[in-house]
Amino acid sequence: MATISSKVIFVTTSPRTPEKMIPEIELLNANFEGQKWNYESQVAFMELLREENFFNGKGAKDPAFSARDRINRAPKSLGFVVLSPKIKLTKAGRQLVFSKRKGEVFLRQLYKFQVPSPFHKPNKKAADFWVKPYLEIFRLIRHFGSLKFDELRIFGLQLVDYRDFDKIVDKIEEFRLLKAKNTGKYKKFRAEYLEKELRVIYEDEIREGETKTRETRDKSIKRFLKTKASNMRDYADACFRYLRATGIVNVSHLGKSLSIVPEKVTEVDFFLKNTEREPKFIDDEKQYINYLGNATLPALYTDDRDYLENKINTEFPHIQISDEISLLELKDIYADNLELRKERILSEQTKEIKDYKLFDDINTVFSQILDKELYDAPLMLEWNTWRAMTMLDGGNIKANLKFDDFGNPMATAQGNMADIVCDYESFGLTVEVTLQSGQRQYETEGEPVTRHLAKFKKEMGKPAYCLFIAPKINEAVIAHFYVLHKSNVSYYGGTSTIIPLPLNIFLKMVEDSYKADYIPEPKHVQAFFEYSNELVEKAKSEKDWYKGITEKALNWLNE
Repeated sequence: MATISSKVIFVTTSPRTPEKMIPEIELLNANFEGQKWNYESQVAFMELLREENFFNGKGAKDPAFSARDRINRAPKSLGFVVLSPKIKLTKAGRQLVFSKRKGEVFLRQLYKFQVPSPFHKPNKKAADFWVKPYLEIFRLIRHFGSLKFDELRIFGLQLVDYRDFDKIVDKIEEFRLLKAKNTGKYKKFRAEYLEKELRVIYEDEIREGETKTRETRDKSIKRFLKTKASNMRDYADACFRYLRATGIVNVSHLGKSLSIVPEKVTEVDFFLKNTEREPKFIDDEKQYINYLGNATLPALYTDDRDYLENKINTEFPHIQISDEISLLELKDIYADNLELRKERILSEQTKEIKDYKLFDDINTVFSQILDKELYDAPLMLEWNTWRAMTMLDGGNIKANLKFDDFGNPMATAQGNMADIVCDYESFGLTVEVTLQSGQRQYETEGEPVTRHLAKFKKEMGKPAYCLFIAPKINEAVIAHFYVLHKSNVSYYGGTSTIIPLPLNIFLKMVEDSYKADYIPEPKHVQAFFEYSNELVEKAKSEKDWYKGITEKALNWLNE
C-alpha cells in the first residue's frame, strides 16, 4: 500500500508511455511467474530487462528500485500484475500482452483506477479524494468537446472528488472567458492564473510554512510553487498519454488539446452513463485486486454484440457475419479490419509524400517543432522525419512509431528498435531522432543508437548505415560516432557508420531533393555515407570529420 499526500489528482506517471509496459510485464511473467517480488527478483528482472533492450536507461545505481519503479507503479496500479504473495499476470494483464485490442484493455483498466483504494491511501495532508480520475477526465472532455492541456493541468487535476465536477466545469468556463479577453497575452495570463490556483490548492502548506520540497533545501514560496506547477505538468502529460493509449481520444498537437474520436462518441456516452462513479472495495484488498484484474469489467459498448455487428456492417459492409462467430472472434475480425484500413491509409499517405504533395506541410511541422509549438514534440519529430525520409528518396521507409486507427501518430518507437528503418535493397539505413541536447544527448542516445544499428545490420544481412538527427549535436556524440567509424567492434557487427546532423542541415537535404531536376535515388544516399567513411580516414580529428560531412550534406546531390 502506498500513502499519498497529493492535493491534486494522483495518476501513474511511470512508464511515461503506457505502451512500453507491455513487453516489460510479458518479460516479468515469462521469467518470474510464481516467484516472490523481492530484492533478488527485482535485481534479476532489471538485468534481464537491460539484455532485452526494452529499457533505454541503465538502472545501475539501484536496480531493485528501478524494477519497482517500472512494475509497482502503472502495471500494479492498473491491475495488470499481482506481486503478492507471488508474481503473476492478472486476466487483464494477459489481455494486454496477448490481445489484438490493447486500446480496449487500457480503457477498462483506466476506468477502474481510483483514489482512495487499498493500493493508494491518502494521508491527512492529502486532498479529500473520492474519484476515478480517468473516468472523470473523460467526462470533462465529453462535456466540453475539447479540453486543452492547460485546462487539464490547472483545473482538471483539481477534480479530486467526482461530486465537484460542476465546480470544475465552472472554473474552466470562467478561465475561457477571461482568456478571450487577454488575446495576445496568453503566457502571462496563464502564469498568473496558475499561480493563483496553486496558492489556493496549497494554502495550508503556505500558511504553515511547509514549503520545502524533496528536490531542494530552498523553502521559498516561489520555489515551492514552481515545483508544484512542474509536478502538475507531469501529471497532465501522463493523463494525455494514458488516455491516448485507449484509442478513444484524438490529440491536437498544435492546439494541445484532447477530443473524443467522432466514431467513438457513442461508446464514450455508454460508459459515462453506465460506469459507477463511486470508488469501491476501499478497505478490501482481495476484492479490489479481483475487481481490478477482471478483464471483462466494466462493460463497454463494444461488448454488446448487436452494437458491434452494426458497427462492422457500417464501417466494413463487405464482411459477412455468421451467427456462429463468438463475440471475441467478432472483436478480432473488427480489429483485423481496422488494421487493414490503417495500412491502406498509410499507403495513401506514403504515395502523397513521395509525390512531394506534402513538402510544405512537412516543413511547417519541423518549424513548429523547433518553435516548441506542438504538444508531443518527440513524437512529432519522429513522425515528421519519417515523412521527410519517405519523400527524400526511394526505398521502403518504415516508422517504428505506433499509429492510431486513422494513421495518426500515437506513440514513439519502443526502446529496442531504431526510430525509422529504410530498406534500399542493396543496403539499409536506420534513422534516429532526438530533442535531447548537451551531455544528456550523449548519455541517452550514444549507446542505444549504435546497438540499434548493430541489430539492424544482423537482421538485414547487408551493409547498413545510420543517420542521427537532433536540433543541435553534442560534441561528445560527434566524438563517439567518429571513433565508431574506425573501431572494429564485434559486439556492434564491426565498424559503425553513423552520421550526426543538426536538424537544419537535414532540412536542407530534404529541400535539395525537392528542388532537384531529377528524382534522387538510393545510390545518392549510399554515396553520402560512403563519403563519410572515406572522410574519416583523412580527417585529423572528429572536428575535421564533422565539418567535412556537414559541408557535404549541404551539397549532397552534387556529383
